[in-house]
Amino acid sequence: MPTGKGIKRTKNNPVFYTELKKGHEVFLTDSSWQKVKQTAKEKGISASEYIEQLIRNHFDCT
Repeated sequence: MPTGKGIKRTKNNPVFYTELKKGHEVFLTDSSWQKVKQTAKEKGISASEYIEQLIRNHFDCT
């Protein structure tokens, strides 16, 4: 997936998806959260985007 670099970001305008992201609360163990952050950092994306991609790939979301 592209990183979005070079795309002008404006408020209330989705960049990667057809809908805006909004905050949700998820509870994870410390070890799981560390793994999410580590893997996201290796991929050069945020933890939020990494989780988004995991879910979209698992459930074949478009």
